[in-house]
Formats: sequence, C-alpha cells, structure tokens
Amino acid sequence: MDLEKLLSDRLAPAFAAVADGPVDPLVRRSGRADFQSDAALALARRLGRPPRDIAGAVLAHAVLDDIGVSAEVSGPGFINLTLSDRALADLVAGLAGDARLGVPSTATPQTVVVDYSAPNVAKEMHVGHLRSTVIGDAAVRLLTWLGHRVVRVNHLGDWGTPFGMLIEHLIDLGEAEAAQHLSMGDLDTFYRAARVKFDADEAFQERSRLRVVALQGGDERTRRLWRLLVTQSERYFLTVYDLLDVGLSGDDFRGESAYNHLLAGVVDDLDRLGLLRPSGGAACVFPPGFTGRDGAPLPLIVRKSDGGYGYPATDLAALRQRVGELGATRLLYVVGLPQRQHFAMVFAVAEAAGWLHPPVRAEHLGFGSILGADGRMLRSRAGESVKLVGLLEEAVARATDLARSRNPDLDAEAAAEIGRAVGIGAIKYADLSVDRTTDYVLDWERMLALDGNTAPYLQYAYARIQSVLRRAGTAARPDASIVLAQPAAPIVFAQPAERALAVELLGFAGVVGEVERSLELHQLAGYLHRLATAFSAFYERCPVLRAPDELRESRLLLAGLTARTLRQGLDLLGIRTLARM
Repeated sequence: MDLEKLLSDRLAPAFAAVADGPVDPLVRRSGRADFQSDAALALARRLGRPPRDIAGAVLAHAVLDDIGVSAEVSGPGFINLTLSDRALADLVAGLAGDARLGVPSTATPQTVVVDYSAPNVAKEMHVGHLRSTVIGDAAVRLLTWLGHRVVRVNHLGDWGTPFGMLIEHLIDLGEAEAAQHLSMGDLDTFYRAARVKFDADEAFQERSRLRVVALQGGDERTRRLWRLLVTQSERYFLTVYDLLDVGLSGDDFRGESAYNHLLAGVVDDLDRLGLLRPSGGAACVFPPGFTGRDGAPLPLIVRKSDGGYGYPATDLAALRQRVGELGATRLLYVVGLPQRQHFAMVFAVAEAAGWLHPPVRAEHLGFGSILGADGRMLRSRAGESVKLVGLLEEAVARATDLARSRNPDLDAEAAAEIGRAVGIGAIKYADLSVDRTTDYVLDWERMLALDGNTAPYLQYAYARIQSVLRRAGTAARPDASIVLAQPAAPIVFAQPAERALAVELLGFAGVVGEVERSLELHQLAGYLHRLATAFSAFYERCPVLRAPDELRESRLLLAGLTARTLRQGLDLLGIRTLARM
C-alpha cells in the first residue's frame, strides 16, 4: 500500500474545500510524526490567511479516523499525521501475506521500448557504455515486474562508412586470422590497425570507399564479411553482459543496418508532408525552437549532401517502426546527456510528422559521466578510455580480496561468488544511487565500503537478517523467500525502532510507483538505504532471538519483511543478494 498516496487522497478533498480548488497536500515522511503535510504553508499567501489557520480548517474537513490516523497542527502550519499502532500493525501484517510487498501490478500495462547499451561493432565496450547498460537494465527490470510489456533494443552501430575500411582490413588479414583476433575480444587492436592503414595508404582508402559502395549495394561477399564482423562482435558483447549480470541477449541486438531499407521512405514522407527543406545540398527539417549559437534555425540533417543517411534518419525510422510495428506507447532512450538536443529534435520532427502522438510518449533518459579521482573523464594511465571488461574484473578482484581478508576460511568457490556479487553490485549501485543526470567519481574505497550508501552495506544487511532467520531454528520462519498467509503472532511495537522500521517497510510501494513514472532510480536506491539503516537501528536496540516469545515472533516477522524488501528492491536494480557474506 502507498501510504503517502492514501493520506494525500484523504487530505486532498479537505484542502480543496478550504482553498476552493484542487491542492496537492504535499505529504511526506517526517521526523516528528509518521508523515507530514506542508501544503498549508504554500497556500498562506494565496489565501491571505495564516498557515496554522488553514491547517486547522483542513483538519476540520478531513476524514482520517477510519484509517487509524491522528492529526495535529504543528509549528508554523505543518499537519503531522501519525498512524495508530493497531493500524500500523494491520498494514504490516498485510505485507507479510503479499508476494508483491504491497506493490500491485499495473492496471494499465503499456508496451515500452527501452533503447540502451548500444556499443559499436568492431570496437570494445568501454566505461562510457556502463551507465547506459546499467540504467537501461534497471528500468527494464522495474517496468517488467510492474506488468508492462517491455521490449529491449540494443541499437548496435553496425553500418556506415567505417565498415568499408574494416572489411578491407579483414580481407588483408585473411578471414581465419581476422576471426581469431575478433573472437579473442581484441576489437580495439583490429579497429586501430585498420584506421592506421586507412590514414597512411591512399590505395587502401580507395578500396575502402569502393567496399562501402559494395556493402550498401548488397554485394554477397561483402555482406558475408560484414556479417562476420558483426557476429564476432556480438559474441564479445554477450560475454560483457554476462559479467555485468544484465538481461541483454542476442535476441535484443538490432543494428542500424536493420533500418536501412526504411530510410528512403522516411525522407519521402517528410518531403510529402512539407517538412523537408534543402540546406547546403542536404535534405533537412528545421523543427521550431532550435537555434544555433548564431541564432539561426538549427537543421536536423535527414539526408546528407552526398546522398547518404546519418543518425537522424536512422533514429526517425527506428521510432516510427517501434510505434507502428511494435505498438509502443512509451519509448525510452538511455543515452548520454550530450545527445539531449539531438533527441529533442528527433522527437519534435516525429511529432510534426504525426509519428509520435498521444498517448505515445518518447523520453530521453540522459545521464552524466563517470569521472576519475582528478574530477575529469575516467581514463586509463595511457590516456585512453577504460575498457569495461577491465573495470568489471577489477571490481570483482577487489571485492574477492576484501571477502578473503574478512573471512580467511572462505573456500575459493565461496570467495568467488561473494566477490562477483559484491564487486558487480558495487559498480551498479554507485551508478544507480546518484541522480543519473549528474557526474560521479569512481571511488573504489567508498563503493566497496560496508557502511554508508553502498551496495555492500545493503547486501550485508540482507545477509545479517538471513543469519538471524537461520538461527531462529525452524524452516517455517519468515525467510526472504517465504510469504506468510497469516502472521504467527500479533505484531507488537515495544520500541520506537520497531515502529520506525515498520513505517519504512510500508514506503516501498510508494517509491516504486514514483520511480515507475520518473525512472529516477536513485530514489529506489535511497529508499533501500533508508530501510537498511532503519533495520540496523532496530537490530541494535531490539533483541530478536532473546526476546520473549510474542515479541520474538513479531521481530522475526519485521526482519523477514525487511529481507524480502531488500532483496526485491536490489533485484530491481540488478544487484544480487547473498545469504552469507
């Protein structure tokens, strides 16, 4: 149950009666009560009344007793809202019997296309691909769990002028040797060698240009060699996704080449609609509101002056295909913030063409950069982009070493399992726990810490609860994988820490609902950290196994619900939990 929404729904008619119009009650968690409404303060100037008077008038209209909520005016005009222990206990008992922890499946499922990761063929994935892959995977997990039909699209860069150069280099090496290079994942070396030849050898340049023509013209041998490049690259990408523990598969690959046959139709339709204008020999659309530094209208180049097509044409074709053929009602593009204007212009053109219209909506989930300790873009010591595989392997190695240092008796298999779950989890959580529009610094010591807002802290909280549940003595205890039809005993709040943990547990549904709308995944991460912190306070102040029987059962139930919620929340972020650490 979303308590904040329930309280907002109860207060909204009362505020509307006092303000003579709709008002957002602005209900939020409070340190002085369970919840707090701040809306009376915001209304004071508009109504010309003291906020305490407004708050009092609202409470005179509000109906709250039937849901076990008491309310009072506090301070300059806050409305403090407190659940009775009985109401709180009943709500928590309801969670204990709910496999979805109070989060309903959506009543209005959508078809959502999520475009993310998007590496380039014949190039290794680097740290710049991490955020798109991790954010996209978490969005897919959350929307799928809520009941939406989610289509994953990995928009590979597999087409265009560089492939003439790459195919010619492949021919020079010989197919067998080239395949060996590519299968070893040494894509960057292969690409750089081709680039060096292209820059130094005019004959090679000419052969590469002719090979592009052959590729675009459908020459059988050229297409076969191109497919070899694509296939070997895709195999490499899948090894990275397996290490990163994300859900992308070979079925999700959809390269730029897949839209090639649609590009001419996009241009023709834009021309027919009167949206296309010539500019410098290119065919462009000038969507309103976009200007360059000189103030002149900014074009979206759909067809270049040489007759070729660039990213805008491919993105327009992809958007139209996703809406028309896939039936998408929500389009998510998980691409870095530098592409913000590009996507805004693509969406504007698609709207003008009638391809993007309500209820369909397109959203650019832009994100910032990963920085090094010097505050600059993260680079290797040689000044190159950090390879993603290397970054992930370092995370796993560091986490494995930490696990062994904490528990020297761990066998190799257990240490490896903990190292992978904690290392990859630390990388993902560092990314997802910050506002995605901001940059963040890759700090190994902070990311792998067992305290603070980190994945290891949350994973350790889960493992500690599992230890308590194991020591409780019977398999029927509320383990994280067990849903109770009925609590074994009444829920009792003998200490403030129990009550605080219970209120926090009831916040899960509201947070998930908000993240479904905003896809601000750091809100979910922040909630999980607050929950783990509340459990830590509970664990320190409320003995579980040594408590009297009735209190023991109640506290075991709270611990089990916390474990279930942590596991579900972390799973939505793509982070594994461990029964032992």
